[in-house]
Amino acid sequence: MAPSSRALPTRVLLVCAAIGVATGLLGGIAGWLTIPVITGPAFLYGLVLGSHVLPGIIAQEVLRRPLVALLTHVIAALVASAFNPAWTMRFIGTALLFGAIQEGVAALTRYRAWGAWRFFVSAVVIGLIVAVVVFFAVDLSVRMPWEQVAYLVIAVLGPVAWTAVGLAVGASLSRAGVARR
Repeated sequence: MAPSSRALPTRVLLVCAAIGVATGLLGGIAGWLTIPVITGPAFLYGLVLGSHVLPGIIAQEVLRRPLVALLTHVIAALVASAFNPAWTMRFIGTALLFGAIQEGVAALTRYRAWGAWRFFVSAVVIGLIVAVVVFFAVDLSVRMPWEQVAYLVIAVLGPVAWTAVGLAVGASLSRAGVARR
């Protein structure tokens, strides 16, 4: 196979791996924070879970290629699993879900639209799914009404805020030459 026909050249794989390891470390920390946040100020969980959007956002911002979000998410999940092996399947499930959503939004634009709006669309979709699933999974209906509302708002805005961080990191990496062709 000629180098130009490979779907993901070695350079792309290495960049995905580096981003995956760095964001996987953050994912491991988020994993440690999950139980204390859910059993305490559960309305803040959207900020914790929202951090898991970073691998795909950074990879897509830097590389602007198909499959880099999904690949980077899986690598990040494997790294995060080293911090909390009991959560391995949750990390991988989250990686596959978030990566698929990010790839799906990019695929809808045929991987041609890379404006910030596209990244924020995927963040809102992820936030809405997270809001609904976690609301029922941890039975937030037993919480005070203000906590329920705060949770729903933060669950949607958490991934949006982390997307802004990811775009800034990705832009910095691009300026540093990581994405040089």
